[in-house]
Amino acid sequence: MTERQMRLKDWLSGFSDRYGLKLDTMRTASADAGFRSYFRIDGKETTYIVMDSPGEADNIAPFIHADEVFAQAGLNVPKIYEENRELGLMLISDLGTKTYLDVLDHDNADRLMGQATDALVKLQAASKPDVFPAYSAELLRSELELFPQWFVKRHLGMEITPELRSMFDRTFALIIAKNLDQANVYVHRDFMPRNLMLTEKGNPGVIDFQDAVYGPVSYDIACLCRDAFISWEETQTLDWTIRYWEKARKAGVPVPSDFGRFWEDVEWMAIQRHLKVLGIFARLNYRDGKPKYLGDTPRFLNYVKATSRRFDALRPLSRFIDTIIGEQEQVGYTF
Repeated sequence: MTERQMRLKDWLSGFSDRYGLKLDTMRTASADAGFRSYFRIDGKETTYIVMDSPGEADNIAPFIHADEVFAQAGLNVPKIYEENRELGLMLISDLGTKTYLDVLDHDNADRLMGQATDALVKLQAASKPDVFPAYSAELLRSELELFPQWFVKRHLGMEITPELRSMFDRTFALIIAKNLDQANVYVHRDFMPRNLMLTEKGNPGVIDFQDAVYGPVSYDIACLCRDAFISWEETQTLDWTIRYWEKARKAGVPVPSDFGRFWEDVEWMAIQRHLKVLGIFARLNYRDGKPKYLGDTPRFLNYVKATSRRFDALRPLSRFIDTIIGEQEQVGYTF
């Protein structure tokens, strides 16, 4: 047992009788791409989740805040029973062992994605300014910069020439302007099947929302339909987006009244996210020693390729992605 786990058990022992915690049953529940770890522990009548977020690397305050806001909006989020902000520890309710990613198939996809967009509309309809940090131009830009820094330069070993830097600058400025031209709502920022739990009632259970911001209304639906770990035919994602848009309009969520305009917003938002994620996956490998995410980079390159080809302003990026795909094919990826 590590020193950290011993410290965690010492903390749990302070209130174990209150919840009937059986400390010897603590086992790994999951780990995420960040520094957090999750453990499942048996109680007298139910199981609980222990969230371990080391204080020196992370902070549980944003999770606690978002949990409260999301719960008030009517979402099924974990209940927080105990917390220690100094140690970065929480005891929370257990939303189950299966994510949407685990169970999604063509037979249940419409039902589950419909439940997901119901929850998303609830969240967005509750939006107010000054509750979460703004998804500012600076934040959008810093995320986009992960692509040249970590994926292009570090992963591919390509030199960022003045010409390439100029292309990135022009492209990123266009993407940011398009993103900031949208109405703002609460944004989960990782609203995807991996972070939606299959529960006995109140589907979906929603987790991993500590990075929530106040930003573009198209972000979370783009994230949901163009996932990091599962791909769908474009006709399918278009159908789900239309259904979401119809529900959002009825609920007073500030989506454009013309779906064609909204679909274009989704496309430009998705480009921002996909470039960011390519950079994050490379950073996870080279900085954090988590190589498994690199296997999903072809999915995101293809997302960027398909979208960038549809807009004249993104043609320079499209040509560059074609070059990258050629490089990736040489190292054994399949497209």
